[in-house]
Amino acid sequence: MAEDSRIQAKMLQKRLIAAGYDVRHGADGALALDLIREDPPDLIVSDIEMPNMTGYELCRAVKQDDELRRIPFILLSTLSDPRDIIEGLQAGADNYVTKPYESEYLLSRIDSLLKTPIDDELGDDKESLEVTLQGERFTVQSGRQQVLNLLISTFENAVEKNGELIRANQELSLSRDKLAKQHDMLKELNTQLEANNSRMTRDLDAAARIQHSLLPAGDVEIQNVAVAWRYIPCDELAGDFLNFFALDDRHLALYVVDVSGHGVSSSLLSVTVARSLTRQVTTSSILARPHDNGSVAVTAPVEVACELNRRFPMEDQGNLYFTMFYGVLDTLTGTLRYVSAGHVPPVVLPADGGDPQMLPAEGFAIGWLEDLDAEEESTALNMGDRLFIFSDGVPEAMDQDLEELGDPKMLELISQTRDMSIDDAVGHIKEAVDQWCRVNGPKDDVSILAVELVDPSES
Repeated sequence: MAEDSRIQAKMLQKRLIAAGYDVRHGADGALALDLIREDPPDLIVSDIEMPNMTGYELCRAVKQDDELRRIPFILLSTLSDPRDIIEGLQAGADNYVTKPYESEYLLSRIDSLLKTPIDDELGDDKESLEVTLQGERFTVQSGRQQVLNLLISTFENAVEKNGELIRANQELSLSRDKLAKQHDMLKELNTQLEANNSRMTRDLDAAARIQHSLLPAGDVEIQNVAVAWRYIPCDELAGDFLNFFALDDRHLALYVVDVSGHGVSSSLLSVTVARSLTRQVTTSSILARPHDNGSVAVTAPVEVACELNRRFPMEDQGNLYFTMFYGVLDTLTGTLRYVSAGHVPPVVLPADGGDPQMLPAEGFAIGWLEDLDAEEESTALNMGDRLFIFSDGVPEAMDQDLEELGDPKMLELISQTRDMSIDDAVGHIKEAVDQWCRVNGPKDDVSILAVELVDPSES
């Protein structure tokens, strides 16, 4: 056996030994020729492409040696060029086996050649055959049996390759049918996905409309007070919400709530909480209840926070909680009573030209603790003073370098709005936040609510 590939040589040697043959191996044609001359074998199997001496050269040397020429010689070839057959005939090869090959096929060729002795047409009187291949003429001197063996092996190889092509085409056809079925399934799944997406989009739109319906009404007018607000969710559904409305003829309720997280769960909790903070005055309402004499009893802000904490414990809300600013403004006296449950401190911009001031704001978020230890704060607003209430989407807005806007810049923005109308002031702050995070966009909901005490003739 002549084979320069160590791995292929070991594989072939193992197959031949398993079939009962004794095998000697030469790593190239020259080494193999030495082994053949030293102890002539019954049959030679040789690769073609080898260093020092090719398989053709080895075959030619064997067939030109009177003592060796009757040894059957099998060439292992890729048969990539029809000239390989002519080259084999000229070298005197007895059979071709095409790579890659099945070991059973190679063993059958070996068995056939060993059972059929090589005839004695290999002397000097061999017939010369003129062969034309691809427009080129070749002269071949080979015995009839060799020519027949090569033709048969070539035909068998062609039949085998044709069988492989047929099997490959059958497999390809099965794969094509399978792919067509998978394509149909994919189309069906895509149709279902589109239907689900459409339904989800409709549901999200409906949920967003419900959230917007809980925002302040556009035509609300309150005596002695001017109000402006902006509400910008970062997703289709928000965890923020805000509102303001009159509880009676002198008290104004105002709040901003920020539910933790984003998406459907947060928005559902925000809607549920918003429905609890209704303006309707009934015996079961949280913000105000009717007296027997027809007047309204306004609930203290700290009691509102405690009641919400009782109704919405974090463990029952999928570990969601919310921060909240809730205040009650007496529009006649300017007194603001409020509670801040883990929320961003509100800011007052004095009408007398003083710097904006952050009001005290202490306390835990709603839902964190079973017993909320909230503190109610109080401050007095003078005519022309403005109160700004934010969600944390304002001071925590991030720029492209992930730097937060921060409290100092927020207070500076508020100072810049002193000579603007209250609506323009809120719009200015909102635009500044947009510019601050213009590259990445807001990563959190942004809610801004502003209230100003005004002269009754201007309200």
